[in-house]
Amino acid sequence: MDIYSKRKSIRKYKPEEEGTVTKEQLTEIFEAARCAPSAKNRQPWKFVVYTGKAKDELLVCMEKGIEKQKKSLFMPKKFKNGMASADNTLRIMREAPVIVMVLNTHSNNPLKPVIAGKRISEIHDSLSIGAAIENMLLKATELGIGSLWIGNTVYAHDELAAYMNVDCQIAGAVAFGIADETPEGRPRKELEEIVEYRS
Repeated sequence: MDIYSKRKSIRKYKPEEEGTVTKEQLTEIFEAARCAPSAKNRQPWKFVVYTGKAKDELLVCMEKGIEKQKKSLFMPKKFKNGMASADNTLRIMREAPVIVMVLNTHSNNPLKPVIAGKRISEIHDSLSIGAAIENMLLKATELGIGSLWIGNTVYAHDELAAYMNVDCQIAGAVAFGIADETPEGRPRKELEEIVEYRS
């Protein structure tokens, strides 16, 4: 249980000259992701690693997408309320030395409607990808690497997909780097609030 309580969402990273994530460590992280369960063993995930100049270019595209969404007259209010969070996420991603974009290879743009039957598969694939990301976060923690899973890529989905030259769904991203903070654990609901036994 120790590794679960040690995992924290890291939003501040040390500069690369003070330490970085190696390709060997990333390979271990991806091996952990590969071990995740997936619905019907579809393994709907793909991981694209961005560092250096390529990461900078990716995040310029993300920023353009966020700015475009801010100006949209048709964005639902709840969606628009997340814009401040998206700006902060972009700052974090620029600071982290490694960004891994997570693709759902069996689905398309999450903002477009899908038929009911396809929605069921999409939910299963999203759960599978969540399991893979959790494995990545836990492995990173075990290796002493800070990490943050990111969902705010949704605000710039089209711009990111165009830059990445992909026609599948960008399910999110994960930032990796050497942590420059030691955050306290966030409050958790009591077991009595989240577990119900029926017999």
